[in-house]
Amino acid sequence: MTILLLFAILFGLMFLRVPIAIALGLSSLTYILISDQPVVLLLHRTIGGMDSFPLLAIPFFIFAGGLMNTGGITKRIFAFARALVGWMHGGLGHVNVGASIIFAGMSGAAVADAGGLGQIEIEAMREAGYDDDFSVGVTAASSTIGPIIPPSLPLVIFGVMASASIGELFVAGIIPGLMMALALSGMVWWMSRRRGYPRDTALDMCNVWTSFRAAFLPLMAPVIIVGGIASGAFTPTEAAVCASAYALILGLFVYRTLNLRRILAVSIETIETTAALMLIVGTASVFGWILTANQAAALFAETMLALTDNKNVILLIILVVVLIVGLFMETIAAISILVPVLMPVAAQVGIDPVHLGIIVILNLMLGLLTPPIGMVLYVLSRVSGVPFKQCVTATMPFLVPLLGVLLLLTFVPQITLFLPELLYRN
Repeated sequence: MTILLLFAILFGLMFLRVPIAIALGLSSLTYILISDQPVVLLLHRTIGGMDSFPLLAIPFFIFAGGLMNTGGITKRIFAFARALVGWMHGGLGHVNVGASIIFAGMSGAAVADAGGLGQIEIEAMREAGYDDDFSVGVTAASSTIGPIIPPSLPLVIFGVMASASIGELFVAGIIPGLMMALALSGMVWWMSRRRGYPRDTALDMCNVWTSFRAAFLPLMAPVIIVGGIASGAFTPTEAAVCASAYALILGLFVYRTLNLRRILAVSIETIETTAALMLIVGTASVFGWILTANQAAALFAETMLALTDNKNVILLIILVVVLIVGLFMETIAAISILVPVLMPVAAQVGIDPVHLGIIVILNLMLGLLTPPIGMVLYVLSRVSGVPFKQCVTATMPFLVPLLGVLLLLTFVPQITLFLPELLYRN
């Protein structure tokens, strides 16, 4: 009964548009007061939830992505993607997807992708005569690749909460991320043929080479990050520091597009974003501890196993639960609450934590493309000037290929686990 009250308070506060971190903290505080426990417990658990070395990767990856945006590096990435795939039908749509793959190796967040590349992509597509619906839809959908291809902020949070290897989670996201890109490119091609969108440019190998040379150093960022982690040269947290240092070197000494004022602005933005995320992680860890202390995870596992012990059916139920939660809750908070509940039942039916992490994150990314939360849609509505409702409608067709990839990854775990087993488990 107390747990029902806990959730009632949480969703009531969310309905009143109270920030998710405060809603989680207030609902947890109410439980602590009702159960006659010391209020200081809330502070101890909140601080304990944030006191994790791997979480240090978050501010550095955010800082690196911010430097890439501010330093004009995203424009070089977009130009290279344009030269590489712009010759296809609906060329700029494919460029959109390709640029998201590359930028994913730097930012690790869907909202950063949408905010950083989104404005550049939508403006270019408008100038080329593409409809706003198509431009916004493909930009929103391609931004979800960011949290799947490493480095990924949500995967860092999942790894901490599930005590799973962040390195394995990172390499596990490479193939799924590329599959998402191929599926979205297929959708772009089909829609472009139906609507008669032109090829953006002829394939010119000289232009490809020139744009590749201009973008070579930024393209090395994901290679350094992923290669360093996969080879064991450094941990994900150390990789985040290296990414920030690399972005600083490029912006200050190579391209000379950064100055003290811009670095200070990126630093302030990084501090604000990190503070908000860490507060969510801290309060969500208290909420998760309450669920665990009241055997909510065990009860959920027992209920699931009482319904069925079929692994595929349980995976389908998990997908539905995560999808519903993702519609109403911010990604980091959803991960922090769902992981303690899902891990026991996953362990009992033999679901690999790395496999679970990828499908949970991809599932939650769909929540960023759907109301009422839809953070990516809000960002794109702001940068494009397209009304939010129109952004929602425009994105719906692109959910189809993403859902297809999610189902394939869910029921064929070998796709996700191939690289982790090859690099870490042999």
